[in-house]
Amino acid sequence: MSSKPNILYVDDEPINLQLFELNFGSKYCIHKGTSGYEGYEILKNNPNISIVISDMRMPGMSGIEFITKAKKEFPNVIFFILTGFDITDEIHKALSTKLIDQYFRKPLMVSEIDKAISNALSK
Repeated sequence: MSSKPNILYVDDEPINLQLFELNFGSKYCIHKGTSGYEGYEILKNNPNISIVISDMRMPGMSGIEFITKAKKEFPNVIFFILTGFDITDEIHKALSTKLIDQYFRKPLMVSEIDKAISNALSK
């Protein structure tokens, strides 16, 4: 069993999942989901996941919809949103209500995300 922290990354774009694992796989145990539905199932089956990073715009269920559902069942997990777009009212509300801890802009800023993960794990 790995002693590395477990992180779930949810994104409907396979290239983004690969990039995330390439950048963070040596430091964290990465679980990957391609939709909010799959991310939710992964969370249910892996109680050791402490951080979730989700893309905002995905077919079927947005990142915020996924996190809203997941946070009810997993209140101790820390959630982040990643988006290729400017901050929306929906993301702003998720930040102000503490639904999400932080949001990041695409393209992936490895140092920014790594710092946020480290800070979240040290809480």
